[in-house]
Amino acid sequence: MCIILFSWQPERDTPLVVAANRDEFHHRPAEAARWRSDVLCGLDLEANGTWLGVTRAGRFAAVTNYREPIQDQQPGRRSRGMLPLDFLHNDLSPAEYMDSIVPEQEEFGGFNLLAGDGRALWYMSNRGAAPCPVEPGIHALSNGLLDTTWPKTERGKARLAQSLDQDDLLPALLDVLRDDTVPDDSELPQTGVGLELERLVAPIFIASATYGTRASTALAMSADGGQFTEQRWQPSGMPADDASTYRW
Repeated sequence: MCIILFSWQPERDTPLVVAANRDEFHHRPAEAARWRSDVLCGLDLEANGTWLGVTRAGRFAAVTNYREPIQDQQPGRRSRGMLPLDFLHNDLSPAEYMDSIVPEQEEFGGFNLLAGDGRALWYMSNRGAAPCPVEPGIHALSNGLLDTTWPKTERGKARLAQSLDQDDLLPALLDVLRDDTVPDDSELPQTGVGLELERLVAPIFIASATYGTRASTALAMSADGGQFTEQRWQPSGMPADDASTYRW
């Protein structure tokens, strides 16, 4: 269960600002973000895909899974993590790319996909959201559809809005992602996974022995380049290493 908080303001000098947590089982192997040719991304070593990445040319893509009852989950023949990688290695516009995968979308488990090229940002889900352009504004994408109202998405959007004018933006974005506030049970969504799991995944930042936030990414992209910071985490919620920062 992940969360992607982002500001898409095409008229601004920095049109895309992203704060994202990748949540996963701690036993699943992954490699930290680094440049892989012209793509900057982390790598899931089990399926060889990624959850979020960018290119020097200004392309951006990220994916989350879709939370649904265990009995309804369909793992898919192909890994969701290949969708961002495929777009980042592609020359198609975001609209063209998403249109191209619509015929094969059911080959993947439930997913939400964001893809942008600096001029446009598009979204789709194979759980009920056809490809569409993202409207300018502040948005949250977790494990429901875009801007689904959950406590963590609403809290995250409010905190992201407060961080955008900070002089030291990337550390401010990482601070947004470190929020481990647990809402009251009465505020939790009911997604069919049971109360115990709803509680576990309710915060923006998740810490537990078996499953939790594995990596936080702060990203700011402009026409002139970008800044990217990744902080990886231990099961205890303590940093796994020093944050890595890239500029281009």
